[in-house]
This record gives sequence, C-alpha cells and structure tokens, in this order.
Amino acid sequence: MSPVGTVLRHLGGLRQAAFGTAPPTSRTPGHGTPHAASDLVPAPSRQPPGRQLPGRQLAAVAVGATGCILYNWWVVAAFDRTFIRTPDQLFSDLETPGLPHSALFQHLDLLSGVLLLAALLLRGPAAADGRRAEWPWLVVFAGAAAMGGHFTYACAEGLSPRCRAAEWHLQLPLHHYLHMGAGIVEFGAATVAVLLARHRTAGTGTGTARVAHLAADVLMAAYPLLAVSYLSHVDGAVVEPVFFLAFTAMMTAELLEPSGPVARPAPIPVPQPG
Repeated sequence: MSPVGTVLRHLGGLRQAAFGTAPPTSRTPGHGTPHAASDLVPAPSRQPPGRQLPGRQLAAVAVGATGCILYNWWVVAAFDRTFIRTPDQLFSDLETPGLPHSALFQHLDLLSGVLLLAALLLRGPAAADGRRAEWPWLVVFAGAAAMGGHFTYACAEGLSPRCRAAEWHLQLPLHHYLHMGAGIVEFGAATVAVLLARHRTAGTGTGTARVAHLAADVLMAAYPLLAVSYLSHVDGAVVEPVFFLAFTAMMTAELLEPSGPVARPAPIPVPQPG
C-alpha cells in the first residue's frame, strides 16, 4: 500500500473511533483526494411550511374565505337602488324587519360571523414568531359580527328621524341596542387587532405586515369620517364599506400567515480540491 493510502486508512480509523461510524468515501472526478459521500451529496431540502399550508390551516382558509365573502354582502346591496335608497343609509338598516330581504341580510351577517369565528379557531393563535397578540381580538370581532346578525335594528335609523329620536330616548326594544353594541364591539375589536398586528410584524416585510400597516393607516384616516357620518347622519353607506374592506383584508392576511417557523434548506458543502 502506498504511504498516502496508509495515512488515509489511519485517518479513517481515528474517525471511526471518534464518531462510531465511518462514512463511505468517494473520489471526486479529476482529483485524487477522497471525500466523504455526505460532503458530496446535497442535503435534502425541506419545504418551508410557509410555502405549503397544512391541512388544518387550509381548512381554516376555506371556511374563512366563505365567511369573508358573506361578510361583504353589502357589495351587492350597494349597487341596487332597491336596497340603498340614499347614501345616508346604514347597511344595518337593511336588516330591519319589514324591509325587502331583511331576513336574508340578517342571516348572512349571522352566518359570516359564525364562519369567521370557526376559521379563527381552526387557524389558532400560532405564528412564525410565536403567539399572535391580535388573535383574541379577531375572535371577539367575529363573535360580535355574529351577534349583530342575530340581533337586528327595530327601525331604520339611517332613514327615519323618528327612529333616531326614539333610539336617543331609549324607547326601542332591547335587540336594537344589542345590535348597536355589537357593532361598536365589532369595529373596536377589529381595530385593536389591526394595530396589534402592525406592531407585531413591524419591520418583517411580510404580507401580514404590509396589510396591517395599510389597514391601520386607512382606519386612522376613516374614523374621523365615520364619526362625522354617524353624528350628522350623512354618507353612512359611503363610509362604512371602508371599514368592511379593511377588516376583510386583515382577516385574510391573518388566515394565510404561516403558523410555524419557516425552515431554511440546509447549506450544501462545497468540496475543496485535494
């Protein structure tokens, strides 16, 4: 045996004594120095979990997408003068008993809230950077949306000054005020969730970060308009959709966000010529 072979054999023996096994060696074409096969075979790459949604999250996305579509039933109503007679009307007015298709709109609201709640529970609070602080607020948002669909207005506040006067003097049935309270909680919880999501994802450059940042800016600009609209009873049908769209975008981003750390492919060692 040549001196080089003797040295390599002793080195292999030392490696086997140290690690218990001696990996097979192969010879790089064009070079005389053997290399361990593990150094030449690329490490198997793992598909990052953020690229492929696991089954439970995929189910949550499917359920949530259906809920988001139903949550935005106002899109159809907004372009039909049968329902929206004036821009000053509120979409909640359409669920008032006695108005055309009021029961349908009420049930769409209720079902959308239930589906969004189910999607959030399926998805869970996990995120790539730990637990999402905004998740409980999104659960409250979805629950309030369902509650608003269960309890309806007693009269069309956006259309009737008499209704607004009776509302102000607490002369309406309880379910009218429960609907109002559910709407306040719905908007408030969703807004807190957006702000928490923006804080959590700041500087990450992810899709969730971009959506949260844009949604927060839109909401902060739209709230003064909402206050003016509600206090003056004008343009309710114009201002409300801004919030519905912002909340929908945030829900969509949350459902699609990876639920675990993104694995990176192992680096492939480059053999050095002998």
